[in-house]
Amino acid sequence: MIEKTKIRIDKYLWAIRIFKTRSLASEACSKGKVICNSQTVKSSYTIKIGDSYLVKINADYTKIIEVTQLTDKRGSAQVAKEFYIDHSPPYERKKMEQDAFFSPNISRSKGSGRPTKKDRRSLQYGFNLID
Repeated sequence: MIEKTKIRIDKYLWAIRIFKTRSLASEACSKGKVICNSQTVKSSYTIKIGDSYLVKINADYTKIIEVTQLTDKRGSAQVAKEFYIDHSPPYERKKMEQDAFFSPNISRSKGSGRPTKKDRRSLQYGFNLID
C-alpha cells in the first residue's frame, strides 16, 4: 500500500469525520474557520504529520486536533480516530437565555384546550391580568 505524502486539508477533515461532506470542509476553510499556526488556511493547504489545527465547528465549540497519520479515505469513526489526537475541551452546550421569543413549557390541565389570548398574555408577561 502506497502512503500518500500530500493531502489537502479539506480532504483530510472530511476523511477523519470532522465534517460530513468535503464541500462543507472546503467551505469552512474559505470562511476562515480552520486555523494553523494562528493563520487561516485555504482548502488546498497541504497538511503535515505533527501539525495542530483549530477548527471552529459552530459558534460555541472549537475542535483542536493534532495530525498523527495521513489519510484521504473516509472510513468508520473508529478508524478515523487513529489518524488524529483530539486536544479539544469537552463540548458543553450553552444554556438557553430567556428572551422575548422563548417561553418555558407550562403544564396545563388535560382537556382545558388551547390557551386563550388572555392566557398567552399572562404567560408572556408573567402576571395575571384582571378580568
